[in-house]
Amino acid sequence: MVKIGQKTAYYVGLMSGTSLDGIDAAVVSISGDDVELVAFSTFELKDKLKEPIVRLNQPGFDEIDAMGMLDRELGFAFADAALKVILQAGLELSQITAIGSHGQTLRHRPQGMDNSLPFTLQIGDAATIAEKTGITVVSDFRKRDLAACGQGAPLVPFVHQRLFAQKDKNIAVVNIGGIANVAYLGADKAVLGFDTGPGNMLMDALMQTMTDARFCYDEGGELAAAGKVHQPLLDDLRKHPFFKKTPPRSTGREDFGEGVVHQIMAVDIPDADKMATACALTVQSIVASLQYFPALPDVWYICGGGALNKHLMQSLSNALSPAQVHTTTKIGLPVEAVEAVAFAVLAERTLAGEINTLSTVTGALHDVSGGQIILGKNAKVVINT
Repeated sequence: MVKIGQKTAYYVGLMSGTSLDGIDAAVVSISGDDVELVAFSTFELKDKLKEPIVRLNQPGFDEIDAMGMLDRELGFAFADAALKVILQAGLELSQITAIGSHGQTLRHRPQGMDNSLPFTLQIGDAATIAEKTGITVVSDFRKRDLAACGQGAPLVPFVHQRLFAQKDKNIAVVNIGGIANVAYLGADKAVLGFDTGPGNMLMDALMQTMTDARFCYDEGGELAAAGKVHQPLLDDLRKHPFFKKTPPRSTGREDFGEGVVHQIMAVDIPDADKMATACALTVQSIVASLQYFPALPDVWYICGGGALNKHLMQSLSNALSPAQVHTTTKIGLPVEAVEAVAFAVLAERTLAGEINTLSTVTGALHDVSGGQIILGKNAKVVINT
């Protein structure tokens, strides 16, 4: 568990993922070995922000002015989310030590492009968040790891270890956002982690394409449950170059964006079968992570928006049997809140000057303390802590 001394401190974690389903905001108390969720909400990401995010995510679109304005606008949106969740928690702004903000990813190129240097880009101006809230902000968590020759992702296994590891069991934690990632937490304290492939990204994009954007996702997996997996298409999807990579590995919209959606839509099968096949791709890529684990997990905990997809959860349970498969909600942490909680914890570690990114996960030369600090009105308190 996280150790920062015995005094209770409050942190805010902010996260907006590749699914663009909103800004997750959590207030977390950290005291000694205890990390406790105080309040959590997801705040709508308005369409006027979603459209330019999707546009700027497309390789080849390089409008610097649009990105600069979106960076500031997202800063205001993240600040609003932080202020609202702090109010929900019944706390004063002066009680919050810091905000950990992941930001919104526009590019993640851990292998670079055409033999160039690797890079990652998240926006959501931390200075704007600090100015509007008056609270110190920690952001840009990935770049320090990239500088140490790591993938810069996934970041959450470090926190998963502290929240979910057990002394007598091997645990696997799967976060199914737009991209899915897994953390293996061994009873011997071994920690591994990597991206498995698409999580909700393809299913969401397919639903939007099939319905002309009337629906943003397959609620409960109902459409997928009504279809049948088209094995030839699934076999073709499994040939994607990402699946041939061994950990450490990470991915994003660059790998599983419009190109793969078009590949699925081009096959002449019912929409339900397309959705069932995309769901099966997520399931199979998660199950394939077993080949990299030193031992079989006794229990799997699932979090992220994908944990709300009943068909996906049932398919995972069947594929991973006889291991137990549960959501993190079962053990007290709502599935939607886990990532926001994680960035609150990562921010605490940054301010403590301690590591918060594991080289065994990212492939970096060494563990690092990631995150850049923008001091708020409480700067003296933070510096003297």
